[in-house]
Amino acid sequence: MKRKISAILAADIVKYSALVADDEEDTVRRLAGYRAAFAEVTARHGGRIVNTVGDVVLAEFASSVDAVRCALDAQESIRLRERAYPAGRQMHVRIGITLADVVDRDGELFGDGVNMAARYESLAPPGGICVSQTVHEQVADKLSVAF
Repeated sequence: MKRKISAILAADIVKYSALVADDEEDTVRRLAGYRAAFAEVTARHGGRIVNTVGDVVLAEFASSVDAVRCALDAQESIRLRERAYPAGRQMHVRIGITLADVVDRDGELFGDGVNMAARYESLAPPGGICVSQTVHEQVADKLSVAF
């Protein structure tokens, strides 16, 4: 098993189950667009999608700055594409980012860092991003965003 330090990004659609229950086919179709948007911005910022399960996206970056830039761009991309839908049908995404020592086994990531990214994601408001203290310290002077 290989260990490494990575910036881990976890994203999840808020109330995805309710959106599916309301209109399954439309939600599943839009999920493909959500995943494509994440894949595009993740690649643009030098990351890689590690896993997708349902509405969850897990991505890895070598840099906390790149992970936060990706999160900001993903939120903006999703916000713009969702304007076409009524407020009750819009997809809002929560994103969590941490920097951690993880186990990489054949490209899959394991360990507490993956779990922590998911926990930070659950703390973010809909349409928001929650970062760990370590990520905050690494990006505070490099990005012009308010925390």
